[in-house]
Amino acid sequence: MRERQLVSWKIGGEQGQGIDSTGEMLATVCNRLGYYIYGYRQFSSRIKGGHSNYKIRISTEPVASTSADLDVLVAIDQETIDKNYHELTPGSYLVADSRFNPEVPEDCPATLISVPMTQIAQELGSAVMRNTVSLGVSAYILGLPIDEFKKALEQRFARRPELAEQNIKVLEAGYEYAKENLADPEWRLAAGDGKSRLLMMGNEAVALGAAAAGCRFSAAYPITPASEVMENLMSILPRFGGVVVQAEDEIAAITACIGAGFAGARAMTATSGPGISLMQEAIGLAHVAEIPLVIVDTQRGGPSTGMPTKQEQSDLWAILYGSHGDTVRIALAPSSVEESFYDTAAAFNLADKYQCPVFVVTDLSLSLNKQTVEDLDIKKITIDRGELLTDEEIAAQAEEDGFRRYRVTESGISPRPLPGQPKGQYLATGVEHNEFGKVSEDPKNRVAMMDKRQRKIPTDPREMGLSGIKYNGPEAPDLLLIGIGSTYGPIDDARRALAAEGLSVGHAHVRVLAPLPVGELSELMGKATHVIVVDNNQNGQLFQLIDYKVGKALREAGVDVPLMHSVRKYNGTPFLPEEIVAEAKEVTQVAEAS
Repeated sequence: MRERQLVSWKIGGEQGQGIDSTGEMLATVCNRLGYYIYGYRQFSSRIKGGHSNYKIRISTEPVASTSADLDVLVAIDQETIDKNYHELTPGSYLVADSRFNPEVPEDCPATLISVPMTQIAQELGSAVMRNTVSLGVSAYILGLPIDEFKKALEQRFARRPELAEQNIKVLEAGYEYAKENLADPEWRLAAGDGKSRLLMMGNEAVALGAAAAGCRFSAAYPITPASEVMENLMSILPRFGGVVVQAEDEIAAITACIGAGFAGARAMTATSGPGISLMQEAIGLAHVAEIPLVIVDTQRGGPSTGMPTKQEQSDLWAILYGSHGDTVRIALAPSSVEESFYDTAAAFNLADKYQCPVFVVTDLSLSLNKQTVEDLDIKKITIDRGELLTDEEIAAQAEEDGFRRYRVTESGISPRPLPGQPKGQYLATGVEHNEFGKVSEDPKNRVAMMDKRQRKIPTDPREMGLSGIKYNGPEAPDLLLIGIGSTYGPIDDARRALAAEGLSVGHAHVRVLAPLPVGELSELMGKATHVIVVDNNQNGQLFQLIDYKVGKALREAGVDVPLMHSVRKYNGTPFLPEEIVAEAKEVTQVAEAS
């Protein structure tokens, strides 16, 4: 029997049939056994009905992407077979509930295991436990110890021991059925290392990062795929004297956070594309009033309502250039669950230091897909409140010529007071104002204030202590792959696959969108022959941004701009490594032929 280091497993059925909870159970058990997990959920934007599936990659090595292949498919209905059988590979297994008399296409390469899931579940408890039968069958196929599943079921139903007992009996029945009716499997999953690790989604990491950074106020409106940020903060912040408000809409949410930021609290809101659209005017208010604010944008399919439960990265223009007038902001783009934790914490320091809106830009895959995570180190989190004035400093200014909240400084940063400090009162308004905060339309003052706000944020992330890109590959690659967010895993897998075929490939993942790391990208792109920008949107927003800003910098420096190619996907699903590999080969082959 062969041992496999990496296996893909999927369960599918109608939404509302416990598909997610079954996938969560398998992922949890495997994670506890020391495997690395990457989960990918496909679900519709309705509560019940419509096809839903949960795909899990289980590996003895770190894994950060989903894939096109499938080793085990658990089908609760015929639609699951029809929609997903094409992913099955030779040597794979199709586990189907015999209740619906599964029909398997002739070109399906998998071994069918028809299991009376519903019948077994009904005889031992209830039909709703059919998914637990499938877990028992899956445990046998994969070679996983059934006792670990029993422990997980006991924990899940700790308050209902009778349900735990029923589910364990159903689990055992599924395991025994597979053992009696399935010849020895051709392969088994190699043993995990037994090391305990975290299993979490990006939204959970964002909430933890905010709490660790001292966030004590959050207001948000529920929206997919950002709602879990608010839900997690609701359970965390009250333990530390914090408050979470479910606002009536996104406008109320962001303006409440601006008020909290003005009062001196670290405040954050989390939303998705439609919410960002509604928040644009308030983002401008935070900019011109120079109030610290953290905004988490979990991108999804747009425009308008679009596809709320599907993957996309199409908010870049709104994040970078939204709000009327000339505004500047900072935008961080984590590419993993760990980075979601640390970047969110860093966003609060940046907001306080530069007194401006700071975005944490994620996407649906990063926000909702659970991954194995090494321990998060809270000791790495530091808190920097920026340039806060003491009572003595405020009094000295007031005696000199009056307190100037928006004093024009060389750095552009005006040291600020907190409400309640003696003689530190000022007007925070969205109208243009002078150094004292008083409304002013004087042309000279207007230029001075605009320039002050513009120059306080450096043009290079390195000047802010940030690494603008994460790079893997040779110093001067022939082909350079660039992406943001959750495309990191697929791109890195593609890079390694291409390198194994002898290609010189580098992977630069953009970690800061504003200010864009033009210098770092220029250094890499200037050495490459081809550049492929991977975009989860129709217009190639990241491609256009890099082509304009970095291409311009290279031309001004007299450096030849490499051949740039845009690879785009906007059907609502994440990139697969195989797709990027195919595009890269086509690009390089066409170039060589010409």
